[in-house]
Amino acid sequence: MPTPEPNPSTPPILENAARQVLKGTLVPVDVTPVTTATTSPSSQGSGGLAKLAAIRQFALTPGETGNVRERLRVSARMYPGDSTQRVSGETLELLGAFEEPLVPSLQPDMSTVSRLRTDELQAFAKQLIDLRTDRLTWAREHGNDVEVGRAAWALNTAVVAARGLERGATVPPVGMLNLERIEMVPAGIQRGELLSTIPLAPGEETAVTTKEWSVTSKEFTTIVTDSLEEVSEKGVTDNTDLSQSTSSQSQHANQFNVTGTVQGGIPIISGSSTAGFTSQDSTSKSANESIKHARSTTEKASSRSRKEHKVTVSTTTVTGTEQSSTRILRNKHDTQPMRIDYFSLMRNWRVRLYRYGLRLTYDIVVPEPGAAMRRAYAELESLRAQQGPFDFPVKHSDITTTLVDATTGSPSANGVPKYQWLADRYGATVRPYPADPADVTVSDHKQTDGRWYFLDLEFDVPSDTTIREVLLDAHVGKQDGDENKLNFDVLGTVIRAEWKNVTAPSIEARDDRLLDTPNPNGVPFLRGQNGHQKVTFFFHHSDQVFVGLTVKRELTEQAQEQWRNDVWTALFEAAQTKYIERQQQIAAKIASIEELISSVDTLTLRREENDEIMKSVLRFILGTDFSFMPDNVLAAFRAAGVDVEHGVGFDGPKLGLSQDQWTLVRQHQNIIRFINQAIEWENVVTFLYSYFWDVPPSWRFIRELRHPDPNRQAFLRAGSARIVLTVRKGWEERWMRFAEGGSIGAQVPEQYLSIAKEIAAYDERNYPGIPPANPGRVATRLQDAVYTTSSEKVIRSTGEKNIKVENSAGFVVGMPVVLDVEDQRHIQESVRITKIPADGTTITVEKLNFDHDGTRTPFPVLQPGERGALIAEWNEYTPTAGTDIAVTSNLGGIA
Repeated sequence: MPTPEPNPSTPPILENAARQVLKGTLVPVDVTPVTTATTSPSSQGSGGLAKLAAIRQFALTPGETGNVRERLRVSARMYPGDSTQRVSGETLELLGAFEEPLVPSLQPDMSTVSRLRTDELQAFAKQLIDLRTDRLTWAREHGNDVEVGRAAWALNTAVVAARGLERGATVPPVGMLNLERIEMVPAGIQRGELLSTIPLAPGEETAVTTKEWSVTSKEFTTIVTDSLEEVSEKGVTDNTDLSQSTSSQSQHANQFNVTGTVQGGIPIISGSSTAGFTSQDSTSKSANESIKHARSTTEKASSRSRKEHKVTVSTTTVTGTEQSSTRILRNKHDTQPMRIDYFSLMRNWRVRLYRYGLRLTYDIVVPEPGAAMRRAYAELESLRAQQGPFDFPVKHSDITTTLVDATTGSPSANGVPKYQWLADRYGATVRPYPADPADVTVSDHKQTDGRWYFLDLEFDVPSDTTIREVLLDAHVGKQDGDENKLNFDVLGTVIRAEWKNVTAPSIEARDDRLLDTPNPNGVPFLRGQNGHQKVTFFFHHSDQVFVGLTVKRELTEQAQEQWRNDVWTALFEAAQTKYIERQQQIAAKIASIEELISSVDTLTLRREENDEIMKSVLRFILGTDFSFMPDNVLAAFRAAGVDVEHGVGFDGPKLGLSQDQWTLVRQHQNIIRFINQAIEWENVVTFLYSYFWDVPPSWRFIRELRHPDPNRQAFLRAGSARIVLTVRKGWEERWMRFAEGGSIGAQVPEQYLSIAKEIAAYDERNYPGIPPANPGRVATRLQDAVYTTSSEKVIRSTGEKNIKVENSAGFVVGMPVVLDVEDQRHIQESVRITKIPADGTTITVEKLNFDHDGTRTPFPVLQPGERGALIAEWNEYTPTAGTDIAVTSNLGGIA
C-alpha cells in the first residue's frame, strides 16, 4: 500500500476525466412451474424454441417414427405401468412430418411444437437412441465404414437432442442480465514506495542517472476502443491507465477461461447462481458476486500495471551520455552526511461499480458458430497438402507405343500411343517414335557361261539400325541345249530344295525371304546385323543371271532406348516446370489468404463475428425451411443478368421479379423484423465452448486453427456456443410469448409472463436512464443515486404522504423515488417526490399504492440517478511517470 503524503489537504477528484468499462452479471432465473390438478409442467405449451431445435436435431429419416412407434408398443406391453414410455399418437404423427426429405409446407410451426409434452419427447428420444444404437451395432458387424459412420453420426445427433431436451426441462432458458459499469476517476497523486537512496558523505559529489521503462506484452498495450459510432481506434496507450489495464486484464483472463470464452458487446461478464426473481440492489447475492469479480479484476489490473512499470536510480561516474540524462548531487556540508531518497508517485483511482439496467435474457445453444469462417482455413489446409517435394511417377518402361484410351490411359485398340498420352497429360512436346528405316536395295546382272560362278552383292547398314529381314529377287537361266542340271545357292543359308539340280530352263525367286530359312547356326540370316555386309551367290550351269536384295531394317535397342530417354526427359522437364509453376501459384494463394486473415482490423473482426451469431440465431429460430435467398429467386436474379457473385443486383430501376418470387423473399420478414427489434444485439453475450463439442472427425483440424486475434481464434475453434439473447426494454412479454409459445400472441404459462413483466417493471423503477437531450426548463437531473432508509410504518394513500427517513439530504423534488425492496411481496413501487420539508428527515410523495413497514427492518428509499445504482466503491493505485525526492527521510515512515 502506498505511503500517504504528509499533505493534509484532500486532492481533487477529476470527475471530467472518468474512465468507464462496461460490465454485466448474468443471473439464471428459476422458473417455478404453475400446476393444477389437471395439468403438469410438461403438458403446458412452452419451450417452443428448445423443442423445435431438438426435433430438428433428431434428423429423422423415413420410417424412423414408425419404428419408434413399434418399439414403444413393445415397451408398453413389457412395462404396462411405466408412464414414461408412453407417447401419444398425435405426437408421433407430428414428429413424422419432420422425417427427411423435409417438406417445409407440411412441417408444423413452432406454436404447434410448443404444445408437445416434454416427457413424451424425452420418451421418443430414448427409444430413438436405442433404435440407432442397434443399427450402429449391426453396421459394425455387417456393414462397411461408410455405414458405420452414418450410423454413428445418427446416434450422436439423437444423444445431443436428448440432452438438449433434458437441459430445457430442468434448466429454463430464462435469465436476467444486470447491466453494469465500472467507473474509474483519478483521485489524486500519492507518494509510493522507496525506489532508491543515495548516501553522500560530507563534501561528496556524485552523478545520478534515472531511467524509466515499461515492460509490456502486446495484449496489454494494443488497445481497441469501439465507439457507438462504430469507429475503431487502435493504438498504443499508457499501460498505467487503469481503465485500459482493466479491459486488457479481462481479455487476458478470458483466454484462460476453461469453461468457455465470452464475447459480446459487454467486455466483462460475470455470473451468479440461479435464483427466483428478487431485488437486484446492492444487497443482493448477484451484486455481491459482481462486486467480488469487479474488485478482483481491477486489483489484478492495478498490480500488473505496477509490475510492468519500473524506475531505476543508479550512480555513475559518466556525466553526460547521449542516451541518458544525469544530475550532479553534492553534499555541501563539511561535517554532516546526508541521504537523497527517491520515491515513486502513484495515482489514486476512485473506482465505483454502478448498475444501470436490468434485461430479460433467453439462452440458446448453436453448433459451430464460426463454421463459415473456417472455409478459408480449410482451403489453406487443402493448399498446404498440395505442397511437397517434386514426384515424377513415370518410369522408362511406361514409355511405349502401346495404344491406350486418350482419357483414362487404359489399353484400347482405337486409342493413342501411350507416350503421346503421357505427353498430353504433362503438357510436353516429345519426339514421335521414329518411323521404320528405309530399305537398302542392291542388285547385279552377270553372264556366267555355265561354269562355276560366284557373285558378290555388298551393302552398308547404318549403325543405328539392324537388319530385320532380307528379301531376294533372282532370275537365273541356262543356255539352250545344255542338258546339265541348274544349281543356285546363297552362301550362309540352307539352300531351298527347288534351287538344287533344277532341270527347268530357269529359276525365279520373287521377294523370297531369305530369313525364313535359318542358317546352319540356327540364327535367321543377317538378323540383327549392321555395318558393311556381303552376300555371296553361287551359280553352276547358268548363263544369264540377275540377283537383287531388299534389306528391311529396324531400329537398334540402343536407338529405341535413346528415344525413350529423350521422351522421358521431355516429360520430366515439363512436369517439373508445371510443378514449379503450380507450387508458386499455391504459395501465392496461401500468402494471399493468410494476408486476408491477418490484416483485418479489430472492429471488422467483431462485426463479422456478430453477423455470424445473428445468422446462427435466425437459423435456430426459423428452422430448416428458412432460406436467406430461395433458389428460385436466385435463379430469377441470374436470368435477369444480375451479378450474383459480387452482390450487384439492386442498382437498376427494376429487378424484374414476379410477385410470387417477392412473396418467397418476404416470407419471414415479420419474424426477422421482430427478432432484430426485440433483441439488444449490442448486449448479446456469447459463451464459446471448446472444439470437442463439435463432430469428432473435425477435432484435429479445429484444434490447430490459429489467428493473431485471440478472440477470433476462440470463435473459430468453438465447437458450439451458448448465446444469451438480451431482450430489449419494453419487448419482454412479446418475446416470452414468441420464444415459448411460437408466436407473438401465443398463450404461455403464467410464470414466464410474470418474470418478463417483473423484470421490465424493476428496470423501469430503478434505472430511469439518461433524460432527453433537450429537456424542458423545469427538468431536474440527478447524476448519482441518493439512498436512505425509513424505520416508520407508512400506510397507503391516494394523496400526498409524508415519510420519515433517516436523512433527506440530496433528494430532489419532482423526481421519482423507489420505496422498499423487490421480493415475494411485490410491493416495491416508484412514486414522485412533491416536496422536502426543512427538518432534514422527511420527504413528501404524491401517493402510496402499498403499505410499507420499517419498524422491524428499515426499508430502503432510493432516488435513482442517471449513472445508475451505486453498489460498490473502492480505490486502486497505478504508477505514474513521476518521481519524488526527499532529503534524509524518516525511514520509520517509509514503505
